[in-house]
Amino acid sequence: MQGDETRALPLRAAYTFGEEKGLQQQISEIRDMVIEWDSSYTSSLRRGYIVELFEKKGIFDEFKARYWSFGNSPAGEKKYRFYLRVKKQYEAFLQGRGSEEGPDLGGEDQEEDDQQFAAESDLRDFLAKNLSCIEPGLRLYDVEGRSGVEFPIEGGYIDILAIDRAGRFVVIELKVGRGRNKTVGQLLYYMGWVDKFLGKAPCRGMIIAKNISDDLVLATQRTSGVSLFQYNLSVSVEQVVPKA
Repeated sequence: MQGDETRALPLRAAYTFGEEKGLQQQISEIRDMVIEWDSSYTSSLRRGYIVELFEKKGIFDEFKARYWSFGNSPAGEKKYRFYLRVKKQYEAFLQGRGSEEGPDLGGEDQEEDDQQFAAESDLRDFLAKNLSCIEPGLRLYDVEGRSGVEFPIEGGYIDILAIDRAGRFVVIELKVGRGRNKTVGQLLYYMGWVDKFLGKAPCRGMIIAKNISDDLVLATQRTSGVSLFQYNLSVSVEQVVPKA
């Protein structure tokens, strides 16, 4: 099985599999796409588009079973998240919300990157289940099977899309590291999209980061409807004593 022979998602097998499923046009677009950034993650970017395409068509599990069994392992799950993250960063770059030289993601196989992605995912999932710790009455947007976690929109994904007790949409962006002022532009784009396609009233925005920088505070002073939050993590350790 090809999935046992490689840790990376096998692109050639993916192209062949997609064409067998009648996706010739989409596969051709991914294979021949002109990538407009100065980054070494071109293959990972194509893999991100492949993953998204196969998931939308409901054939990703079949593909993994036939060609990429490694994708079902914990390490494979990390690669899966990495591919989607590269795609998300690239689309942000095309919208003018990323670095001119592509995302600073580090090496694909570096443990630090995997830990950062996992940390952001863990933070997102925790907050999505405990929105009241941010603001009383806040609840996750969920309609017709569309969850407000990693909510897909044109040009990106909203970390958390919520609704406040007044019925207004709240766009929440998370930053595991230091919150940077370019985050404001990304958040405003998401807020504008929600107002245009979902909201009946101007939505609100929140940026939640481990550290809120002074320049981010300054940037949001001229932006109405945006709030800043810092999160604090605590860890406790409890000894497990074997039963006699």
